[in-house]
Amino acid sequence: MAIIIIQNVVPFLGYIPLAGLSITTIHITVIIAAVILGPRDGALVGGIWGIIDWIRAFVAPTSPLAPMVFTNPLVSVLPRILIGVVAGWVFIWFNRRHKAELGLTLAGIAGSLTNTILVLGLIGTLYQHQAAGFYQVDLSKLMPYLLTIVGTNGVPEAILAGVLTPLIGTALLRFKHKS
Repeated sequence: MAIIIIQNVVPFLGYIPLAGLSITTIHITVIIAAVILGPRDGALVGGIWGIIDWIRAFVAPTSPLAPMVFTNPLVSVLPRILIGVVAGWVFIWFNRRHKAELGLTLAGIAGSLTNTILVLGLIGTLYQHQAAGFYQVDLSKLMPYLLTIVGTNGVPEAILAGVLTPLIGTALLRFKHKS
């Protein structure tokens, strides 16, 4: 949880701002917590991130869209909790089949995509008009626009999580088993 707080406070450590969007790296910390500690603790760590995001939307938003959408805990908190749940269970399922490395990779990808798809899906569903105005697109083109963001932001974030989760997770799992 301390790492999540640091990533939220130190500029460029948890969010890399790009033209109205932010590439997120904090989800990787949640995913690693979920595979090392389990889905329940991963959900707790994700929930802490979500609560910090929710508070930040009121006091120091990370983007101009944040005060509109991240003040709703369905958008700011729930997807972050579900990162830990999904990543933790994907890892458990594969680890039971003696495919821990594959489980780490897929947990990273699944956790990352859970965040991206839920956040953007909820924005597109709950805040259609505000999001269309913010992104300056016609309402009928909002969902294709959001899917483009999934491709340009979400896919690279998922790849990064799929690479870093096994690299970091393997070492931490070895340390955990030795303890």
